[in-house]
Amino acid sequence: MSDELFYPGAHVADRGDVVAYVMASTGETVTYRELHERANRIAHLFRSLGLRPGDHVAFCLENHPWFLSIVWGAHYAGLYYTAISSRLTADEAGYIVDDCGARVLITSAYKADLAAALAPSTPGVEHRFMLDDTVDGYEPFLEAVAAQPRDDLPDAVEGMDMLYSSGTTGRPKGVKVALRGVPLGVPDTLFLLVAGLFGASTDTVYLSPAPLYHAAPLRFCLQVQRAGGTVVVMEHFDAEEALRLIGEHGVTFGQFVPTMFVRMLKLPEEVRGRYDVSSVRVAVHAAAPCPVTVKRQMIEWWGPVLHEYYAGTEGNGFCYTNSEDWLAHPGTVGTPLVGVLHIIGEDGEEQPIGAPGTVYFESEAEFAYHNDPEKTAGAYLKKGWSTLGDVGYVDEDGFLYLTDRAAYMIITGGVNVYPQEAENVLTMHPAVADVAVFGVPDDDLGEQVKAVVQPVEMPADDAATAALATELISYCREHLADVKCPRSVDFREELPRHPTGKLYKRLLKDEYWAAAGRSTLTD
Repeated sequence: MSDELFYPGAHVADRGDVVAYVMASTGETVTYRELHERANRIAHLFRSLGLRPGDHVAFCLENHPWFLSIVWGAHYAGLYYTAISSRLTADEAGYIVDDCGARVLITSAYKADLAAALAPSTPGVEHRFMLDDTVDGYEPFLEAVAAQPRDDLPDAVEGMDMLYSSGTTGRPKGVKVALRGVPLGVPDTLFLLVAGLFGASTDTVYLSPAPLYHAAPLRFCLQVQRAGGTVVVMEHFDAEEALRLIGEHGVTFGQFVPTMFVRMLKLPEEVRGRYDVSSVRVAVHAAAPCPVTVKRQMIEWWGPVLHEYYAGTEGNGFCYTNSEDWLAHPGTVGTPLVGVLHIIGEDGEEQPIGAPGTVYFESEAEFAYHNDPEKTAGAYLKKGWSTLGDVGYVDEDGFLYLTDRAAYMIITGGVNVYPQEAENVLTMHPAVADVAVFGVPDDDLGEQVKAVVQPVEMPADDAATAALATELISYCREHLADVKCPRSVDFREELPRHPTGKLYKRLLKDEYWAAAGRSTLTD
């Protein structure tokens, strides 16, 4: 396998007319020949603009028909590329564009308002392009691409994503891994896992139901296309539509978050019964702990095809469990396939079996948080072991269980949300004296964002309470993406703070989880 190359161009000779990806709602298809030609032209465009391997581009797009083509174009050119959430505000997106050092920015008419706002606030960008239309400051992307040659780029090398993972400081941080410096098509560790563990091959039909700007959907789509399979891209997730697509396309492989399973299970039995899911051989889930009852029901429905992994954008380790092992160890996220697990207590010592502590991986992988050496250093022990900041324990068989998320990270619908951002915004509202934001149990989303506010003046009655809660939620959404904002607000005369000023958020969070009869996400 080491001498074989895996990328879209490697499949053109034998499988050029095979569909590399299809857009679910429109049926628009892109073959491997078309994908390779698009990627070549886009790579030539980047080179014509003066970009060289190691330079940076960014794009902010919905699940657009050109999304994967743009990614491969940047990859062919040996660039770092940053996919930015299409749900971010101009301030949030502008910060990422500036922080990553993007020389080129690509967006779409769907994000025209955001694009217009970004133009004056991102002076480091040298070239701006837009799909489907243009606004001031942006050139038509497809015209620029069409003017480029379609032949292979000389000496093409592998590019690399640099995706952003939010931090407790309230500003996201780019996870940067060194470029491999190898010819285009040389497989990486993730490809070997996806091909070897999940069986990705030329026979694979992969359903991608999530936004492509997230790490797992983006990376898995690329690995399936390295293998020569077909990707079915859902523009937006809908539970019944996902089931319909599985049957229509004969989907063999898909990756989901637990919220998607919940929504499928909540469909009426007669609706679920309309669709044939027997083609599915591998249903992977990650990004959030899956409630034990939900996973049991999915295995009963789809069979023992569920596979779970625990990993992060940082790529420092990889734990995995199949359905059989999970049924024998309910709630586990698996055993390590990449890296050696270490559970470290507050005293810095390794914990015994069954005792919780911070989860560290011992591996050869190295990463850094871009422009944040302090956060990078905080992720490592002196031994070189690194952590994603999660808390968990290992059982006597070596299976890992996650019990908490460091720094109160909220996972809502598979999206990581750090409450400090919302707290920073709400603190500035004139009616707020103090505020705590954290996750509370939600049967659909896993967790939902809750704010508990100490107001300057307590509302006089229920109507005033409701009005203030609505006002605060709206205020937060003016400054942050809605997924980061509270869905509900409660009011208290005083929040629990230490005399030093430290907020005892744990007391509040434990109270809400206990009231729901739960102590962890997997209860």
